[in-house]
Amino acid sequence: MPSTSRRTAVFTESLIREMSRVAAQHGAINLAQGFPDGDPPAALVEAARAAMDAGRHQYAVTWGAPELRDALAAKLTRCTGLAVDPQRELVVTCGATEAMMVAMMTVCDPGDRVGLFSPFYENYNADAILTGATPVHVRLNPPGYGFDPAELRSAFASGGGLKAFILCNPSNPCGRVFTRAELLQIAALAEEFDTFVITDEVYEHLVFDGREHVYFAALPGMAKRTLSCSSLSKTFSITGWRLGYVHAPAEVIAQARKVHDFLTVGAAAPLQHAVVTALGWGPDYYAGLAKEYQSRRDLLLGYLDQTGLAYSRPEGAYFVMLDVTPLGFTSDVECAHWMAREIGVAPVPGSSFFPYPENRYVRLNFAKSAPVLRAAGERLIKLRAGRV
Repeated sequence: MPSTSRRTAVFTESLIREMSRVAAQHGAINLAQGFPDGDPPAALVEAARAAMDAGRHQYAVTWGAPELRDALAAKLTRCTGLAVDPQRELVVTCGATEAMMVAMMTVCDPGDRVGLFSPFYENYNADAILTGATPVHVRLNPPGYGFDPAELRSAFASGGGLKAFILCNPSNPCGRVFTRAELLQIAALAEEFDTFVITDEVYEHLVFDGREHVYFAALPGMAKRTLSCSSLSKTFSITGWRLGYVHAPAEVIAQARKVHDFLTVGAAAPLQHAVVTALGWGPDYYAGLAKEYQSRRDLLLGYLDQTGLAYSRPEGAYFVMLDVTPLGFTSDVECAHWMAREIGVAPVPGSSFFPYPENRYVRLNFAKSAPVLRAAGERLIKLRAGRV
């Protein structure tokens, strides 16, 4: 029997999705995979029903239904201040997962070097490897998860320079929201080394404690070299709808559309038409969303405070990295399985977010209703006694 490709041997199946299966196996509360446990806004569900009733069942335009691209462009223009051309600067994808792969394959060739912060969302490393590129990691240092400017410069300069740098902001898994000053440091290096920046901004509206999300493409001179990836999943609680997009200069999108076409052809047509309804909502919706998730964060952190375990307070997104060192496990994977089985709460082993051996952390998400978080919190309190 012939062998499978060498590239598939260098990364594992998603630990995030695996822990969802483990949670189901043990009847544990799933704080592993990051999806809301409530329904989308009722108006959005009704719009989906109306799209189905209207017979929107066949392919939309491959790179996105025109009305969706119009609505996305208007929303992006409001948020970023950039004049976004819906005809030439957008491609609608099957979620941000495809958007990131499309962006990577559009700008990178085999042998190129791609920079990314560590800890990172597990897909990024796999995306680089599947593209044939070499990941170059820059550490985010706990507890504040800042970066060392000298280490960042060294990464940009390595191996003749980076072809692209991946920036997740707000960051999954550590909840960091990068400041304008930090982003300007990245921008200066991207300009100096002629590097593309691929942003994952799916948590753009989930920022807490009065912080500001700064769109990288809106920084001076960055629109020409930024591929902005995002999705509508987290913002509107529709992770199963799989609607994402890439925004970039027209000449880049012309190539990205070809990649997207042969990867998936297109996202689900009726759902593309339906989500136009939500994209017209004003700033009050986004402010309310951030306020709600901040309250959920504070609820979960209140229980974690009672465990005596250390964590970094998330500035954005909906994840928290919990240091489980005092529990005495030598493997974070073993710890995560034990938590699902014995504590009744399933986290993600933190090692899935690092390129080097790291067993100190598990990741919990607070994209759940208050009753679910209270139930999880009551179980997590048992961690203060160590292994039970």
